[in-house]
Amino acid sequence: MQLSDFDYQLPEWLIAQHPAPERDSSRLLQLVGGQLFHSAFTDLKDIFKPGDLLVLNDTRVVKARLQAVKDSGGTAEILLEKVLVTSVDASAVESDEALCQVRVSKPLKAGRKLLVHDAVIECLGRQGEFYHLRFPQPVFDFLQTFGELPLPPYIRRSGETADQSPDEARYQTVFARHPGAVAAPTAGLHFSEAFLSQLQQQGVDTAYVTLHVGAGTFQPVRKENLSDHVMHEEHYQIQSDAVEKIRQTKAREGRVVAVGTTVIRTLEAAAALGSLQPRSGATRLFITPGFEFRVVDALVTNFHLPKSTLMMLVCAFGGYEDVMAAYRAAVAEQYRFFSYGDAMFIEKSSV
Repeated sequence: MQLSDFDYQLPEWLIAQHPAPERDSSRLLQLVGGQLFHSAFTDLKDIFKPGDLLVLNDTRVVKARLQAVKDSGGTAEILLEKVLVTSVDASAVESDEALCQVRVSKPLKAGRKLLVHDAVIECLGRQGEFYHLRFPQPVFDFLQTFGELPLPPYIRRSGETADQSPDEARYQTVFARHPGAVAAPTAGLHFSEAFLSQLQQQGVDTAYVTLHVGAGTFQPVRKENLSDHVMHEEHYQIQSDAVEKIRQTKAREGRVVAVGTTVIRTLEAAAALGSLQPRSGATRLFITPGFEFRVVDALVTNFHLPKSTLMMLVCAFGGYEDVMAAYRAAVAEQYRFFSYGDAMFIEKSSV
């Protein structure tokens, strides 16, 4: 398939600029057995069954964007990609080195300095498209003090709406635990603590995996021939308790429901290495129509950008023709799109 196969027309005014008043008050478009049903997000309580397993991504979004000044006087924008663990005994939380995207007028060389409020960040060199930077203190601590929330480029904050404090709460899931993401796993934004508790009381179990959404998620696909696209790398972790819950769910013929494309990518990347086992690593898994899903039975997701790798994943999962028809219906019915928008529930296509 070609990149243009995943395009669709979206009026700009349907791109949600703010979240719904309450986390779980969004609309829900269901794609089940090739049929479309319009409903509310809380109707998931009637869709999920006792014995189903909800798998959520517990990554935590960090204030990953920094505005800096080069030691030569020019401006620079820094966006975290990955904190580097520099020794066996160190942890990402303690590390002062990271790979970052840096937007500058001229490429940085090793030894150059970037200043953020008089604090000095040193460029140690490059690794591919990213710069290797050393911070004056642990990276996550520095970002918490000086950083900005890296909202997606289609969410605009200027003038009276420039204050990010409301976003700091709503552009974060209620179950976020492990810092490292530069973008939220947006399907999880719909779940309130009360709604998760209600589902649990109905016999719907929950499990957690971690995939740190990287800056590469914002990069467009530039190759028309999808086989030429190089997928960005993201880091994930699956603990033994999640693996055991998935095994038990399959044994009792319950459904494994992924909350978000990041959960699908995590589980299917791990399963592609053999039987699903506790794992920690990186994945460049690029899911397009024709992919054989081995773990996930159903998906809760948001509406994704045209011609994006996430759109391709959803088409692979729900069936290309059915998903494209669902998107056309969502536009016609004026659903809200992208990170702060409405949601979909999709059963895995049998085709």
